[in-house]
Amino acid sequence: MEDLVRRFEAQRPRLQALACRILRSDSDAEDVVQDAWLRLASHAEDRFDNLEGWLTTVTTRLCLTRLERRRARPEVPLGTAADGETAVPDPVGEAVLGETVAGAMSIVLEALRPAERVAFVLHDMFAIPFGDIARTLDRSEQATRQLASRARRRVRDEVHPDTDLRRERRVVEAFLSAARDGRMRDLLGMLDPDALMRADEAAVAAGAAPESRGADDIAALFSGRARAAFCAVVGDRIGIAWLRRGEVGAVIEVRFAGGLIRDLSVVAHPGRLRRLRVSLPVGS
Repeated sequence: MEDLVRRFEAQRPRLQALACRILRSDSDAEDVVQDAWLRLASHAEDRFDNLEGWLTTVTTRLCLTRLERRRARPEVPLGTAADGETAVPDPVGEAVLGETVAGAMSIVLEALRPAERVAFVLHDMFAIPFGDIARTLDRSEQATRQLASRARRRVRDEVHPDTDLRRERRVVEAFLSAARDGRMRDLLGMLDPDALMRADEAAVAAGAAPESRGADDIAALFSGRARAAFCAVVGDRIGIAWLRRGEVGAVIEVRFAGGLIRDLSVVAHPGRLRRLRVSLPVGS
């Protein structure tokens, strides 16, 4: 058993990194790796000619099970705490997460189906052969290649906006910068005087106002906030994605009129978020 413990501990950092890449959660990754150890310990009398491959397969399947359970979990309004009390994180005032590549990647990975995410992470990030991944996913090698290819297109999708979209992107980026710095005058200058912001029921349950009217009120909501916000492509339009602990917690669909922000629609319902295609804009 001591030798098995030693061999497992030598693999732990790699397994932890693999699980964390797939699940986007350090705590979930730790739980999965511990589960992998328990399964290995239950086979202590077995002979393992390829322990690394065995542990990779077990860890990946445990991750896949968790991803599938996440998707099957009943939808809970954003901000509802586990104990039944409703937290009140304003969708326009999340904790500092910053505009990082890791955050951008999490937006894309969360939109992938579990099998697509697993195929992409194992092959493109850990260089595991498709044949091995196919056995892990219980699919053909060709089907596994297609899964990874679809995921790769999503991750590397390049958006080539036309002139209007480029202009709108610059406005949204300037708006978020002004919001973080609390520059009310600049915020007001980018909002239509009659701007309207609406929030869906999940955002309202999390503490957002159902409706805010006028540039003054909307600018006040954003001022000093938006530090966890990304300018994003929502569908085929420029919008805003809000992150919570590395995951998309809310999306704001933005509409313009006369070069100014006119309408903002806050989407926080988990089901609607999953149906939205959200990515960061590429190019200038």
